[in-house]
Amino acid sequence: MSGLAMPKPDAGTLRQRNEIVADMRIIVPGEGVVDAANEMRAFESDGLTAYRQVPLVVVLPETVAQVSRVLKYCNDRNIRVVPRGSGTSLSGGALPLEDAVLLVMSRFNRILEIDFPNRIVVAQPGVTNLGITIAVEQDGFYYAPDPSSQIACSIGGNVAENSGGVHCLKYGLTANNVLGIEMVLMNGEVVRLGGGHLDAEGYDLLGVMTGSEGLLGVVTEVTVRILRKPETARALLIGFPTSEQGGQCVADIIGAGIIPGGMEMMDRPAIHAAEDFVHAGYPLDVEALLIVELDGPSVEVDHLITAVEAIAIRNGSTMCRISQSEQERLSFWAGRKAAFPAVGRISPDYYCMDGTIPRKELPRVLAGMRELSEKYGLGVANVFHAGDGNLHPLILYDANVPGELDKAESFGADILRLCVKVGGVLTGEHGVGVEKRDLMPEMFNQVDLDQQMRVKCAFDPNHLLNPGKVFPQLRRCAELGRMHVHRGQMAFPDIPRF
Repeated sequence: MSGLAMPKPDAGTLRQRNEIVADMRIIVPGEGVVDAANEMRAFESDGLTAYRQVPLVVVLPETVAQVSRVLKYCNDRNIRVVPRGSGTSLSGGALPLEDAVLLVMSRFNRILEIDFPNRIVVAQPGVTNLGITIAVEQDGFYYAPDPSSQIACSIGGNVAENSGGVHCLKYGLTANNVLGIEMVLMNGEVVRLGGGHLDAEGYDLLGVMTGSEGLLGVVTEVTVRILRKPETARALLIGFPTSEQGGQCVADIIGAGIIPGGMEMMDRPAIHAAEDFVHAGYPLDVEALLIVELDGPSVEVDHLITAVEAIAIRNGSTMCRISQSEQERLSFWAGRKAAFPAVGRISPDYYCMDGTIPRKELPRVLAGMRELSEKYGLGVANVFHAGDGNLHPLILYDANVPGELDKAESFGADILRLCVKVGGVLTGEHGVGVEKRDLMPEMFNQVDLDQQMRVKCAFDPNHLLNPGKVFPQLRRCAELGRMHVHRGQMAFPDIPRF
């Protein structure tokens, strides 16, 4: 992991590896422990493949009791733990550590309850995002958050990263669709937050856990809200001569009080890559392509289509196609959903960024990215959730060319700095992980970061859960004022201090 500062491996833990592996086999018998180096390589990275590390040992529990015992064992012996779902994280959130147990939740893959009257599904964290929709679609329901990796990403990972997707503009992120979780704390305690009811009393700890990136606890059960499929859904494919015109159209649609089910935008490189890959019928003579989906009662959808068409024409659109069938609507989305793998066909490597900006700043940021592209001499393909300002620039580079990865990372860091400069944030749905960790001071001052760290300390005082992620400095809870000194004397003075 050259170039990425991570916690120094604990020599004592490394010396005890054989004992730890043997104890893990007792807690999780059968084939639940993987310790051979060549077999553990399947887990050495997540979707941010630029960084890799073989873990100390891989453990795949099947029951909540096993998760509890593993965490308590590690807590009692001061052993680090990295939780992992499907490994689709694009920010290095599931990157293993050399001295950490990699706790993989993929065997928690069952749907436990479907309650149509209350419109909820209770699922284990290893169930895929799309798996929930598949389980309920025959009865006319679906699960709204739909990240591009929904065929593979797990619902537990969605909670950890607060994932979104193309329909989050109207129906919300994971935080807006999760009603409850069961989780295990680092000390082995099993806790329930929320449930099948709409609102929960007390502090919003469910909100704290959603998007906590595996730093506070390990999710073992998730209760989500499911929605009735809309009566009608139609999509418009709108082309523009410039990305700035497309960006202004997005702002004008929202400004007119229209909230589409989804509104996505792609620039020329992404359009061509997606069309070559999927053959969705995208126009190849435009600089920007907007996909706008409108849903609801058919009369309302027809009215909104007319309104969106008029806004697009005012912004200089050169083409507009309206889906005439469900198959055509899905074909419009097929190219967008496949944009990331499609771009992999036009560049040896690409670096997928994730930042969010105010919608009105879209033209300015797109222009800024073009300037940065020229500065670094690297191409960029833009695919993004235009409706909520969540950008996903794909920086094109070749890892076999010395220095290009470093240039791509610097390019990406400058894009995120630009997002913050215009009033945006460092991440919309991919999380901070290790990718944006060292950029956190661009957005937060030390007081802000200390307050966030105090939340971490309340759940995991020894910093054993997913260390080295999110926070730019490795600090101890004692450094934040939790150590009590009375009349100049510390309690338990024989204990070594940091």
